[in-house]
Amino acid sequence: MQVKVNTDNNINGTEDFKTKARDAVENGLRRYSDRITRVEVHLSDENAERGTSAAGDKRCLLEARISGMQPIAVTENAAHVEQALNGAIDKALRTIGKTIDKARNHR
Repeated sequence: MQVKVNTDNNINGTEDFKTKARDAVENGLRRYSDRITRVEVHLSDENAERGTSAAGDKRCLLEARISGMQPIAVTENAAHVEQALNGAIDKALRTIGKTIDKARNHR
């Protein structure tokens, strides 16, 4: 499973941070790592351009590409980047599981 982490200009996307984010995604989705080919993570601060900061303004969009299926995308907003990332991983795990189960039952 290939994981790519992208940040906007308002998120401090150091290499160390990106490595930790990649590790969190790989560990969180390892149950389906044999089915997932690629994961793209997009982290952003939605209110930074307005000069304000509010609870829930950090956003994580996680897109997972599953072999032989349409990609799935989930979004999570939180007060902190790490919370948004972890919430998106949890949502992705549930969504991928449901998608794979549904495809298995249709066969």
